[in-house]
Amino acid sequence: MSNSGGINRDHDRSTGPKLIFAVLHGALVAGCLWLAFGGLDWVDEPRARILALCAVLYWLRHLVTLFVLLQRRVAMSEVLGLSVFIGVFEIGFLVLGAGVVSGVLTPLGMLDWVGAGLVLLGSFLNTVSERQRWKWKRKPSSKGRCYTGGLFGYSMHINYFGDTVLFTGWAILTASAFALIIPIFVTLGFVFFHIPPLDTYLAGRYGEEFKAYAKRTAKFIPFVY
Repeated sequence: MSNSGGINRDHDRSTGPKLIFAVLHGALVAGCLWLAFGGLDWVDEPRARILALCAVLYWLRHLVTLFVLLQRRVAMSEVLGLSVFIGVFEIGFLVLGAGVVSGVLTPLGMLDWVGAGLVLLGSFLNTVSERQRWKWKRKPSSKGRCYTGGLFGYSMHINYFGDTVLFTGWAILTASAFALIIPIFVTLGFVFFHIPPLDTYLAGRYGEEFKAYAKRTAKFIPFVY
């Protein structure tokens, strides 16, 4: 079994767990839509609705990842753990943005445009980079080789960086400083928990090819780190 960062890297369809994951996440998104559009008396209803739509976008992206791009085994423990985490931040972001904590309506402004832009940019970086790698791996000539092209040419873990950008934008849209806990937590998890063992696994699998790639490419933030 190939394992890195608490994730099993062995190839497997895992159709059952993936279906359960998709349904659980869909139920959370349905809950967000009900909270935002169900006639509840929120202090900041427009912001709550925008945050619910962010949850819809994230779920649609998740479906593409689960049923098209993700080739590895998905364990039920991962499904349940991530479903809880997703529920915490999707509903938590909506509740914060709705003004439950602040008690005030925060008019939409330029910072919200920045937040929306980061949500879209992060979604693009993650999904497009994964699709580029998925398409490349389908070629017979790619077997046994390390993918270093496309967006992964700018960062070894551009998909993880994309999620950091996404969650930062999503947190900004809540207009609450408390929401920044999520992108900080996610980023620290990537940098200190997921990336180091994944790099060790990739170095063992691809040898000198991966070492050369790591030497010339930023690890996480393009052109910076």
